[in-house]
Amino acid sequence: MLFSNFGDIFDVRHFITSLRDEVRIVKRLPKRFDTTNSSIILEMPPVSWSDEKYYLHQILPLFSKYKVIHFNKADARLANNGISTELQLVRCRVNFHALKFTPQIEALGNKLVQKLRDKGSFVALHLRYEMDMLAFSGCNHGLNPEESEELKRMRYAYPWWREKEIDSKAKRSEGLCPLTPEETSLVLKALGFQKDTLVYIAAGEIYGGEKRLEPLRTAFPKLVRKEMLLDSEALRQFQNHSSQMAALDFIVSTASDVFFPTYDGNMAKLVEGHRRFLGSRKSVLLDRHKLVELIDLYNGKTISWENFTSSVQEVDRGSVVQPSCRRKLENKPKEEDYFYANPHECLANSSLCTGTKDTVIAR
Repeated sequence: MLFSNFGDIFDVRHFITSLRDEVRIVKRLPKRFDTTNSSIILEMPPVSWSDEKYYLHQILPLFSKYKVIHFNKADARLANNGISTELQLVRCRVNFHALKFTPQIEALGNKLVQKLRDKGSFVALHLRYEMDMLAFSGCNHGLNPEESEELKRMRYAYPWWREKEIDSKAKRSEGLCPLTPEETSLVLKALGFQKDTLVYIAAGEIYGGEKRLEPLRTAFPKLVRKEMLLDSEALRQFQNHSSQMAALDFIVSTASDVFFPTYDGNMAKLVEGHRRFLGSRKSVLLDRHKLVELIDLYNGKTISWENFTSSVQEVDRGSVVQPSCRRKLENKPKEEDYFYANPHECLANSSLCTGTKDTVIAR
């Protein structure tokens, strides 16, 4: 896969224009700044989950010594909560107005949505069962020893994947593994999705290919992917760019009648947030910890299909996204509701979340 720059995915002109009243954005550094001169450029990762005081009192003074500060890591560097409403609203403008896919991605994504709409309502299944995800997480449930070893070798090949020896069984029991295609088919059926449900797989290449998808395709024959809906020529320009292909899946997932992620990674969180913004479209967020227990009981013939179905539906009762205030946990920002999954300041009913009544003290 090839690397994509910001401008390969997003409309840069629209981004700059949309935020011109908030911040001055330039496409490149002025020539007067020598990028090879380390005395004027500071490269650093900001401290994660920081509020504006950190940037005002610790980052801003650095400009008295350096002309340029390069944030070489920028994910999760701004806190979910404890931020002024004014700053949170800037995040809203960036996320829901300034960030717009390139015309080529938008056009092809909308074409995919229309092709699916022509067939009726559909479920976007974010089946996070790709090789890199399984290698990174160390989840090898249902794989043979050769496949498990292949994933382990991949994990060791990337030095920044810090956790090397992983107890897959323990991670799965804690709900930290994506559902397998077979597990996904059981849960979908238990939740009442019928055999004729149109299911769009929003994902990259599934580890194990079509053979791994057999249980899911048997349960839901109307299983489609973008490669099945578009001719190869239309996809050619995006084919080797995983981020651009993911952008197409994002457009479809956001527009789907039901969004069903099998893992709560960044893509799932962003889709959830956009669907909230667009009117709380149905997103089914699974409690995998409870579900894998039920799946193992059913596969071990300890409980009947009827008991399995009723239990899964009971677990699912609180999983459909509804408008809500973001959960706050003091001193545990990683465990809070992620701003981009639940951007309540951006929603029409944001006034419901003023005050401190939604704060939870972690024990």
